[in-house]
Amino acid sequence: MRHTRLLPLILLATPFAFGQKKEVIELQRDVALLQDQVRTLQRALDEKTTALTVLMERTLDSINKANTAVAVLESGVREKLQQQERSVAAPVASVGAKVDQMAEEFRFLRESIADLNSRMQSVQTQLTDLKNAMTTIQAPPPPPTGAAASGTPPVGVSADGLYRDAMRDYSTGKFDIALAEFNDYLRWFPNTEFAPNAQFYIGMIHYNQQEWEPALQNFDMVLERFPENSKTLDAMYMKGMALLKSGQRTAAAQEFRSLIAKSPSSPVAEKAKAEMKKLGLSYSTPKKKK
Repeated sequence: MRHTRLLPLILLATPFAFGQKKEVIELQRDVALLQDQVRTLQRALDEKTTALTVLMERTLDSINKANTAVAVLESGVREKLQQQERSVAAPVASVGAKVDQMAEEFRFLRESIADLNSRMQSVQTQLTDLKNAMTTIQAPPPPPTGAAASGTPPVGVSADGLYRDAMRDYSTGKFDIALAEFNDYLRWFPNTEFAPNAQFYIGMIHYNQQEWEPALQNFDMVLERFPENSKTLDAMYMKGMALLKSGQRTAAAQEFRSLIAKSPSSPVAEKAKAEMKKLGLSYSTPKKKK
């Protein structure tokens, strides 16, 4: 009799237990599916992390190789300077001027390497190249002659490539070719990041060829057309040197004083101070504000 009473209760509890078991199975299936998705995401993340690590290692390796090449080049130049200083039997002032010139040229070479690295991250240059490419696609092909006079670069000429070619020719002493390339750069890409650099190196080419008046004009153009750029201090110093070489001692001293007043603690200002000492002239630096 007692078992007979319990039988309905057991029959009522059976569907409930079956329903709970079904829900547990579905929950386990959902958990397994979620775990599979997590594993898939983890594998994708691991692959991307590995690829990024490889890319970073390659980039660091390239940077290390470039730094090694610069160090080797610097060591070679320093050794040549020392050999020349020991062998040249010219007056001390003449030797010092030659060493300064070669050191200046080496500094420009290092700057060119830095410029090439920075161009890789230069959004402005990329936008300029893209704009030129779109203009070339939309416009008809340029005529075989007279294209340079239009202000539009020929097909295939980019700001990045032209500047790189000009710097390579300048660094290897091909001044006539570099001069034409820098002038083309300013004509076709006058508003880019490296336009002040191109104007400055045009002045340097004239300076190296002892053409003092064109050198002065181009250093002045750096200061007038591109105020407060990365070459401002260098242009002021080289303008003073060109004035000094052309016999304008007073004007050169004034330019050196202006440079020292503008940036008294800069390396370029230290060179200007050294030139003032050679001239036997005094200079003053602004006092620090308390």
